[in-house]
Amino acid sequence: MTDRRTTAANDRVARDGFASDGQQVVVPVRTNVAAPMADLRASPEGARDRQLLFGEGFDVLERRDGWAFGCAVRDGYVGYLRETDLGEVSRATHIVSARATHLYPRDDFKSEATVSLSFGSRLTVVDERRKFMEVAGGLFVPKAHIRPIERPFSDPVTIAQLFFGTPYLWGGNSVFGIDCSGLVQASLLACAIPCPGDSDMQMTLGSAADAPYERGDLLFWSGHVAICVDAEVLVHANAHHMAVAYEPIQRAIDRIAAQGDGAVIAHRRLSAQGL
Repeated sequence: MTDRRTTAANDRVARDGFASDGQQVVVPVRTNVAAPMADLRASPEGARDRQLLFGEGFDVLERRDGWAFGCAVRDGYVGYLRETDLGEVSRATHIVSARATHLYPRDDFKSEATVSLSFGSRLTVVDERRKFMEVAGGLFVPKAHIRPIERPFSDPVTIAQLFFGTPYLWGGNSVFGIDCSGLVQASLLACAIPCPGDSDMQMTLGSAADAPYERGDLLFWSGHVAICVDAEVLVHANAHHMAVAYEPIQRAIDRIAAQGDGAVIAHRRLSAQGL
């Protein structure tokens, strides 16, 4: 049985290698997300699966009735975005490395910011000023809030902790709202570690491990994932706290079991290379 999340095909078109039942094979057209966030949906007007951030790539296979069907460049996740959320492709040079930032019409923090962006958003810098960088489109971002793409972070846990207090949002991938697998993906991608979008997919990361828990270990329940901060504490986006929160590992295990969601089903440890 195929997984629609990773099968680059719908009833009409397919990427090369995914065609069946007479679908037209098409060459994907690379675009960039031009909105601060874009909901990636299972179908037009359907449920949100995940979110893409400003500047992230999306390979379009079909445009129809205001929707673009295709797959996210970061992980191959397949779905539909509103066409109005997409723009021309540009080579990103920097990512937003602060928890969030704003884009300004001038290189002046007193000017009225026009756009708010989440950590992980991708920007193309075209000029440098004293305290700001000019980005494609003629807007300005504080230098202190961005980081060159070729300088990834080294510790996924530090990134996960950056999201502390972020409200829980099913399918969310930003500091404005995030879920458990979104938190893991944001943390790993910031460290240049490839990571799929949903918790069941993320159980393939690293290798099986046993207690004692180590910093960066991933713990999985059915439909949930958390990151170990150390041997005693984890951090996760969860609907119990409705936020990204710290929780003692054993307390979380007991609480999740008591609420009827079962035991830990996997404990994975990332290597130094994240594989």
